[in-house]
Amino acid sequence: MDSINQQQPEDNLKDLQGSDAAQKMKELAERADSCFFCSNIKTGLPFSTRPMSVLKVDDAGTFWFLSSNDSTKNAELSHDPFVQLLFQGSSFSGFLNVYGIAEVSTDKAKIKELWKPILKTWFTEGEDDHRITVIKVDPTDGYYWDNKHGNAIAFIKQAAGAVIGKTIDDSIEGKLEVE
Repeated sequence: MDSINQQQPEDNLKDLQGSDAAQKMKELAERADSCFFCSNIKTGLPFSTRPMSVLKVDDAGTFWFLSSNDSTKNAELSHDPFVQLLFQGSSFSGFLNVYGIAEVSTDKAKIKELWKPILKTWFTEGEDDHRITVIKVDPTDGYYWDNKHGNAIAFIKQAAGAVIGKTIDDSIEGKLEVE
């Protein structure tokens, strides 16, 4: 344990497994302002990172995206399905790092389920655009950093700690194991 965490008056480490880990992934991903989708994880090449919109996180913690069949990302996934997803909910909380395995399909029912009118910006023929593919990411593990009681309480604890010169932190972090 690092020196800052050793000064904590309360426990701030909590690993989660199974459905608890999946629920934490879902909660943090849905709160996040952004998602960075990293591919080329195991190819030996520098990994590729791009912003992506998560269209759904189901109760099992599976992440769902739509992508174009001729995208660089889809080409990379055909050679290396291992991905990393990075999320940030705010400047102070809601950080999530997920590793998983991506699968690309043309599942029409899933496309229909995930479709939103704004996606017509990229898929100009609508939900029947022949270029649409579904990317399903099954998480294998991850790590999260959050706070226990919301940003306001976390700020008050930090301010109080700064005034009295003691580590009072509302943070919580831990490993996430879905399988």
